[in-house]
Amino acid sequence: MACEGVLLGMGNPLLDISAVVDEEFLSRFGIKLNDAILAEEKHLPMYDELATKYNVEYIAGGATQNSIRVAQWMLQIPGATSYMGCIGKDKFGEEMKKNSIAAGVNVHYYEDETAPTGTCAVCVVGGERSLVANLSAANCYKIEHLKRPENFALVEKAKYIYIAGFFLTVSPDSIQLVAEHAAANNKVFMMNLSAPFICEFFRGVQEKALPYVDYVFGNETEARTFARVRGWETENVEEIALKISALPKASGTHKRYTVITQGCDPVVVAEDGKVRLFPVIVLPKEKLVDTNGAGDAFVGGFLSQLVQEKSIEDCVRAGCYAANVIIQRSGCTYPEKPDFK
Repeated sequence: MACEGVLLGMGNPLLDISAVVDEEFLSRFGIKLNDAILAEEKHLPMYDELATKYNVEYIAGGATQNSIRVAQWMLQIPGATSYMGCIGKDKFGEEMKKNSIAAGVNVHYYEDETAPTGTCAVCVVGGERSLVANLSAANCYKIEHLKRPENFALVEKAKYIYIAGFFLTVSPDSIQLVAEHAAANNKVFMMNLSAPFICEFFRGVQEKALPYVDYVFGNETEARTFARVRGWETENVEEIALKISALPKASGTHKRYTVITQGCDPVVVAEDGKVRLFPVIVLPKEKLVDTNGAGDAFVGGFLSQLVQEKSIEDCVRAGCYAANVIIQRSGCTYPEKPDFK
């Protein structure tokens, strides 16, 4: 059974500001459908426009935090999961704290005095989401917070550690510290490719962390970007997954698994020179509310079984179940109890 503190996540806690918009809105702010980017100057007026002109929902988000909350929901064991990241000392931060504690996650936020809690505009068009993150406080996470005894205790207690690639833009030294701890103590360390821009523009820090990563998650677009940046002459997701799983590892304790989702196409799992495909649960288009958090939920479902030492089949099945639940609701939210068998 999963015990208290078995799974730790570290990442960028963001408050999702979610609204259904139109193509004109996306093109006016230079946003591509299904992309995930960091906000630039030109995007800043968008947050006010969303809040004033659209019917917005505020939902606790941030990729890693979503995955951890979903894993917690699937496990139904209070405090089985922990999470660290940086929020501001403001009402959004308070809201986030309340939300996460209610979800049963043991959160140790670093609270920044100067920056507001980070937000992420979730622009939904035809059920597909585009994300524009204004990191603010999330960008202020410091390794000093991680090194405090009461926080590092969460690292020491965890047997599984998951960090989305987005955190590479904030605190690569924190990632390195935790990754090296995991390798030295035979723990399972996991990361996500997270977005094409991470694979393209943060290749250096991504490459430094990769040898420590036992499970690499991502979607087909991220996998193809990862391959293109490295000059691999292939668009074939199965081949790319195999090549990622064969990249050098810092520790020989665990083989590397590469797990790539492809929307409604099968999930690709590569390890040890073999590829397996797992079908997803097909959802009729009219039941789709929005895809925001689908990838995060897949990881959360997957991790909920992995920490119980279940088979890869069970992990993928749970990932698909969780993603299927989340895409039928607005944002990364879920009913009170899972009915995963």
